[in-house]
Amino acid sequence: MEYLLELINSVVADDANIQLVFITLSALTVLGLCLGFGFLILGLIDPVRLRITSLKKNAHGDLPAGSPNRMGKQQKSLSHALVSKIGWQNSQTSVRLASAGFRSEDTISNFYALRLLSAVLFPVIALFGSQFFPELTSRQIMAALIIALVIGIMLPSIILDKLIASRQRALRNAFPDALDMLVVCVEAGLGLQAALQRVADEIQVSHPVLADELHQVNRETRVGVDRIEAMRNMAIRTGLEDIRGLVASLDQSMRFGTSIAETLRVYSEEFRDKRLQKAEEMAAKIATKMIFPLTFCFWPAFFLVMVGPAILGVLAVWGTR
Repeated sequence: MEYLLELINSVVADDANIQLVFITLSALTVLGLCLGFGFLILGLIDPVRLRITSLKKNAHGDLPAGSPNRMGKQQKSLSHALVSKIGWQNSQTSVRLASAGFRSEDTISNFYALRLLSAVLFPVIALFGSQFFPELTSRQIMAALIIALVIGIMLPSIILDKLIASRQRALRNAFPDALDMLVVCVEAGLGLQAALQRVADEIQVSHPVLADELHQVNRETRVGVDRIEAMRNMAIRTGLEDIRGLVASLDQSMRFGTSIAETLRVYSEEFRDKRLQKAEEMAAKIATKMIFPLTFCFWPAFFLVMVGPAILGVLAVWGTR
């Protein structure tokens, strides 16, 4: 505390301003602690979590395990829980967390609590670390605290973006195989939901991320969510244009009554053409991208090997004269 007061006193000369700065810092600290405990308490008293907990406690109630009434009540409650979370599409943070694979009820509160904790923890670490460098001035310490605060606020978001990019890369690599299997299953006579379930089971080992998304679509469909709405939710969670295009094609096919198998076949052919065009585009960029490595890495070594002996010979001839 005395070190903090000395630090403030070295920056601010007026006693009234010192008291104002100290009160402001204290208020921000109390506010941060209150917000952290508030998010924690909100996560504990979340009505969705309490409802699911009550369902688990009533799992061994008076009704038998296979009773139709009991199964109907569970399906209704699960459908209500899913419908109550439909608004997550309107929250950018919820969409980003879902894109990273975090879909539990208290994920967003945990994320904000972690962000607040890092915003408080990094400046504290910077403040205690500055004591080991006595040559630092007060302005440098204040700049370090501000930088630590910015890092603490931005670091969870940066890590979340990295997780989203990694998951989208895995989904993008798995989508062509899953699309081909889906076309084969639908053309073999399976319904769309059964085909999605079969594809999810088949790619569970090779592509577990996409298999988890397909299983989520089937779970939402079983509890009463519309099939196209469930697939739209998957497109929002993944954030991939390929899956969004597939959902749009299936939506048009079901709306106008055309064959789903034919729609999937046409989209699969268009998707192959799109991948081929993208590969050709990447191949066309190779020549431009290789200019700088060739100029700065390959050509100096080539010039040294090919022209170096000749230059040494010329220098030797001129040296003898």
